[in-house]
Order: sequence, then C-alpha cells, then structure tokens
Amino acid sequence: MAWTRTAGCFVAGIFTLLAAQTALAQNKVNIGYTRLATDIGLYVADKRGYFKAEGIDVNFVLFDSAARMIAPAATGDLDVVAGATSAGFYNAVARGIDLRVVADKVSTPPGRTSQTLVVRKALVDSGRFKTLADIKGLKVANTAPGTASMASLYKMIERAGLKINDVELVSLAFPQQVLALSSGAIDLALPAEPMTTEAVSKGYGIKVITDDEAYPYHQIAVLFYSGKFAKERPEVARKFLKAFLRGVRDHNDGLDERGNFKGPKGEAIIAILNEYTTIKDPAFYRSFPLAFCNPDGTIRLDSLKNDFEIYKNAGLLEGTVDPLKPVDTSFLDAVLKELGPYKKTD
Repeated sequence: MAWTRTAGCFVAGIFTLLAAQTALAQNKVNIGYTRLATDIGLYVADKRGYFKAEGIDVNFVLFDSAARMIAPAATGDLDVVAGATSAGFYNAVARGIDLRVVADKVSTPPGRTSQTLVVRKALVDSGRFKTLADIKGLKVANTAPGTASMASLYKMIERAGLKINDVELVSLAFPQQVLALSSGAIDLALPAEPMTTEAVSKGYGIKVITDDEAYPYHQIAVLFYSGKFAKERPEVARKFLKAFLRGVRDHNDGLDERGNFKGPKGEAIIAILNEYTTIKDPAFYRSFPLAFCNPDGTIRLDSLKNDFEIYKNAGLLEGTVDPLKPVDTSFLDAVLKELGPYKKTD
C-alpha cells in the first residue's frame, strides 16, 4: 500500500510537472528584434516586469535585419517580430502565409526622425558631395531591397529628381553600415539610431536628410505576429501586446514634445536603453530626439499602402495581395478597451 501510494504520488507528480511544462511552453514568446533604440517598448516591458505580470516568458532572438525574420515567423519559430513590412513580407502573405501586423513600432511625424541619410565626410571635404543631387552614381548602403528602409531612401532620392537606379545599392545591416562608412567601402548610409549618431559623432559621416523630412508619417516599423501565435494562443498574444504598450507609454512619459528625454522618467528610460542596446553611455541618448513610438499603437495604413506601391513599381512583388490584408487590429482594440487612450503623466 505504501508503494502504491508512493507510486501514485510519483505518477501524480509527473502529470503535475508535465502540466507545468505545458503551461510554460504556452506562455513562452519568442521575439525577433534588431536591438535598435526603437525597440524600447519591448525593453521597458521586459525590464519592468510587464511581461511577467501577464504570465509571459519572453525570449529575445537577435537578427541583423527584419527581412530575415520573415521565414522563422512564417513557420511559427518566431511568435513576434519587431520589424517592418517589406516586399518579402507581402510575398509571403501572397503565398498564403499567415502574418499579422498588430501595432505600430515606430513612425516619422515631422521632427521625429527614425533614419538619416549620412554621407562619408571625405566626400564633403573634397567637394564631391555638396547637395542631395550629388548622390548620383555613389554607393549607398541600405538594409536590403524591398524594405521600409528602401522606401525611405526612394523618397529621399526622389527629392533630388533622381531614381533608385541612379545609385549603386549595397545591402548591409545597420551596424555594418557604420563600419563600411568609416572604411570608405560605401559613400552613403541610411542607418537608424543609435548607429546614426555614432557615425556622426565619430567623424565618419555628415547628415544629409532625415526620413521625417523626405517621408513624413512613414510607418517605418511595426509589430507583427506569426499566424500560429495569433490563432493558437490568442490570449497570450493579447497579453503580450498589453505589456508592450505599457512599455511604450512609459517611454513616452519620459520624453518632451520633441522626443528628447527629460526628467527622472527620461533618465530611467535611458538606463534601460543602455542595458539593452550596445550603447552604454547615458549622454549618448540625451544627444538626439528619438523617433515616435505611438503610445496607442495606431498603425498608419496610408503609409503601408505607399510602401507597397514602391515595392510593386520596383518589380519586387510576386503574386497579388491587398497591402492591408495582413493588418489585424483585433488585439490592439481589445488592449485599448482595457487600458484606455494614452494620457501623458509627468
């Protein structure tokens, strides 16, 4: 009888352990990200325990480009992507792969820059580069063809009366763009922060034009879910977005109206950026306004359609798809009903 009871307890313990493991697996969320400053909503939600408060165990998976996250998101190996729509994204959707754009990550209202075109300083010193029109024939680094970053570059080149084919495109991840600029391997780059300020502060390059000047209100990056995550774990998906949005709101609380960090709340956010990004100097993040992360998660649909047309005209799309088909605001709508609209706190 004693053995039976022990065995029974043992078997019961096994089932309890299996149930616990299943629950842990259900609540684990794999996030693809590129370690940019604009991933701040994720960083804050993780650091301040907002994901844990929702019972979520997050695993950050680092990529050098958002475009490389499409395949693992398509298979469900990545649950969440902090990236951007792209030609590859829409081609996957056209093939029937379920990907869901669920919220804003970063956009560019006037005065809130995400990416800046930077020219190699030696070209300015020599007189080879004087105005944006001098970009013709030069090597320009961009993350990859058919990305939101390319759409920004397209708009910049268009302002000079040129076409994308008038420059030599070189595909490089953001960190490699700064290195290539410093070595002279490229002539211009379109990095995001903190790489832009790094390139300028170290004397490698000079700012030419920002994306909010060339392409105001551009939905440069979004948060999207794998279809598997959205369908099989909708409650976890909702809770994840709630935690993320709380992180974004905390970040906004630490900014002034121009996007500069201010006061104790701003300093607290800078400390989180120093911990989660490669930049460890607090003064660095005080030196520039950060791009706009919408505290209500609102997606700029017109911008998604504009980018789609750029990819289409460049011949990068396969098949036919509505550019708004992947947009799923159901999770955001549910979260906003719970949290209400954002109200800044001092």
